[in-house]
Amino acid sequence: MIDYTYQYRTVLDIRAVGGSNWDIFISAFNPSERVIKVFDEVRSARKHWLVHHEYGLGKSDVPEGAFISNEIREDDVILEFFTSALRETDLSGARICIDVTGFMRPHMIYLINYLRVVGVSSFDVIYTEPGHYSGHDRTRFASELVHDVRQVAGYEGFINNVTDNDLLVIGAGYEDSLIAEVAEEKGKAHKALIYGLPSLQADMYQQNVLRSYAAADALGDVAERVFAPASDPFATATVLSELIAREDTKRPITNLFLSPLSTKPQALGFALFYLRECTSRAASIIFPFSDSYSIDTSSRIGRIWKYEVELS
Repeated sequence: MIDYTYQYRTVLDIRAVGGSNWDIFISAFNPSERVIKVFDEVRSARKHWLVHHEYGLGKSDVPEGAFISNEIREDDVILEFFTSALRETDLSGARICIDVTGFMRPHMIYLINYLRVVGVSSFDVIYTEPGHYSGHDRTRFASELVHDVRQVAGYEGFINNVTDNDLLVIGAGYEDSLIAEVAEEKGKAHKALIYGLPSLQADMYQQNVLRSYAAADALGDVAERVFAPASDPFATATVLSELIAREDTKRPITNLFLSPLSTKPQALGFALFYLRECTSRAASIIFPFSDSYSIDTSSRIGRIWKYEVELS
């Protein structure tokens, strides 16, 4: 078991965002206020917009110079971005900040591993909370038409042929259809849910629970329900570490499947836990992939978090 909470997290206001000075700042564009305002305020030698095709935005919808990939898979998109927008850049010595607010979760997760592979040992992450979600507990982020449930690139792991004690851990978000897709894909695995508590806003925990119960038929008997702050990747990674150590003590897990379907900070926590503790075991991060995502599901700007991530 590892305690990840030694890593620093800070709350900034919108004026303080400009107080740091990075070499490279990367943000995924969408038209929400909490994405655009932070990008405008940030001070960085180089600032880059990356555009996800899932948002359905064309060249006329995005800022001039924004990078629009021709690829679909998360690894291909990130690799094309770095070989195009950041070619011949020494990333290992650069002060890098990633604003994950607008990122697709699989792309963000792959990006974390990519930075590790190219020798980046530490970087900053910004996440801006929504004031509230426009549809409350009915908010839809992804299309309900899931075309594939598969491993996220860079987090494939190996598969153990023995499957009698497989465990699926789901970071439970608002989208019960996505929870159900993942649960059905790993129907024979024991299930554990991680809820975001404290939640991003006071009413979001109850909304979160209501949506996850809508997937009860697919989930079946849930072995364990645990809690981690929705805004804290380091606490989430620590909760995962404790949960897996506890389950392994009861009976060794044959295959471990992790599925981060909740907030971006919690998804970041899943990635950090996997990269530190799961690369030498039968484990993978899996995700239900949709063709389209809503471009703006929130209003107003909530707290702005800065996480100082250490990968080594």
